[in-house]
Amino acid sequence: MRMIQRIVGCALLSLSSLSAWCQQESASRFVDHSLLIAPEYPCTWPSAPFPKFKIMHERKIGATSTYNVDVLLIDGNTGTQLDVPPHSVARPELNRPKSSPLGLAYTDRIEPWQFGGEACVVDVRDLLDQAPPGVSPLVKAAHVERFEKQHRKVGFGDVVLFRSDYSDRYYRPLPEGNRFIADVVDKRAPGYPDPDPACMDFLGKRGVMALGTDSASMGPMPDMAEDTHFAGLKYGMIWTESATNLGALPPTGAFYCILGPKFEGGPYGEGRAFSIVGGDLPAKLIQACKAKKVVDLSPVNSPKMPLTTPGSSTGQHRQPYSKIDFLYNDYLDMWHHAHLMDSTAGTHLVPPAYALPKPGEAVTCSEETESWLKEYESKYGPRGTSSMTAEQVPLEWTSGKLRVIDVRKLTGSTPRASWPASPEITVEEIKSYESANGQIEPGQVIAFRTGHLDTHLKPAPDEKGVWADPLAGKAEGWPAPGPEAIRYLKSKGVRCVATDAPDLGGVEPKRAAMTYWALGTAEMAGVEFLHNLGSVPSGKSVHFLFAALKVRDCHGGPGRAIALVLD
Repeated sequence: MRMIQRIVGCALLSLSSLSAWCQQESASRFVDHSLLIAPEYPCTWPSAPFPKFKIMHERKIGATSTYNVDVLLIDGNTGTQLDVPPHSVARPELNRPKSSPLGLAYTDRIEPWQFGGEACVVDVRDLLDQAPPGVSPLVKAAHVERFEKQHRKVGFGDVVLFRSDYSDRYYRPLPEGNRFIADVVDKRAPGYPDPDPACMDFLGKRGVMALGTDSASMGPMPDMAEDTHFAGLKYGMIWTESATNLGALPPTGAFYCILGPKFEGGPYGEGRAFSIVGGDLPAKLIQACKAKKVVDLSPVNSPKMPLTTPGSSTGQHRQPYSKIDFLYNDYLDMWHHAHLMDSTAGTHLVPPAYALPKPGEAVTCSEETESWLKEYESKYGPRGTSSMTAEQVPLEWTSGKLRVIDVRKLTGSTPRASWPASPEITVEEIKSYESANGQIEPGQVIAFRTGHLDTHLKPAPDEKGVWADPLAGKAEGWPAPGPEAIRYLKSKGVRCVATDAPDLGGVEPKRAAMTYWALGTAEMAGVEFLHNLGSVPSGKSVHFLFAALKVRDCHGGPGRAIALVLD
């Protein structure tokens, strides 16, 4: 009888938690403003020598791999994207007319508070297609003043978004998708609406530091792009190009944000744009950005850094992160560059499909992996299947109140004779945290602070402490949760588990596989390769935001994580 009471009690608690989570989610909702990145879409700038986007499914779950592994060839002008001042502002040491310190404000140096703010949606739909072929209708300062008469003045803390519905109408699979950029370049179709330099100057003097457009670029065609870019970027502005779905926003009041991988020396970069509307959360996030109370939780992606695993044996390494120079700008003394990288390079998403086969897919694993799977399923039930790749993971899964569990005390707890080994983050460890800090609640993001990357992330030749030495048994592995910990967090209503270690699996292949199977089967998202968790203030209400690039069929997902301090 007592056992039945316990089961009923647990069920009621679970339903109560689920109800509370649903109420929280219904108060605020996410709106995705990012274009889908896929080879058959016009997601890259079509003119030579800009590289075309490619996703390479390098390994599939089977006899030679426990995981689905992808490699990306991607340029910063792909899909929905972020521009920063060095796109047009020259470095100060060049001593040119367009030189200023802002010429050093690359994507890895922009302060994280500038990525978000209050969306002010300036409706310019009356300009759509209202120009000759190859020419952009111009958004003037008068269009912003029209918005201000209807709503309020724009200023610091606002993200001014120009809504023409251009991408909504013309971003289509090729060849129809040629209308998005190529037909404009070839003067076969009217250009996309864009602001002129005077409009940029107007906004700069208002103190606006972030803009966005649902056009393919912020530069009017055919010959005003550079003037418009410099007119805004000289103020230190950043902006979103190729946003979409701006019609889903109210004129004011929504929280808008763009996040993208933190590339060293990037004058622009791939991004993921989204908004949060409804409830009281948007106002709190807007205020945090306006007060500059935002913590960057992503390290810099650089070829000098060990961003991907070298593997535990020869030939098992993942694609290292590489910059590929392809177009030189003489005035800026700068190469445009693309990125060749594993989809789990740097801060990244782990979607359910990373470790799970597709539904109905016949998979024959190695004898060793089959033995692990048999043991896993005898303890936890069927591993399950999933087709949920990065672009299908809801943005709300990787956002929520941040709870940082400090597990640094586990470092040094494994005997040397057992290496390669990682200290296990157990259910007891999580419950101990709850006893001291309050119960974990549904929808919260749990981040394990191991301190591993803060200590060991260094450029070559001092990079071996991140991956190589722990995998080789020359050093202890980083603390990592086991499958029981993942299942416990799922029972609490958690959808996202993060770590400031290289990954959530640790250095032991068997336990790592079980941890990732538990994540995938529970339909949970992982965020790996954070750093700087020690800068998140304790005793404060902190909101975690992470967004991965919207790449179709991607089993990883490069992105950026930030934490906004709400009080």
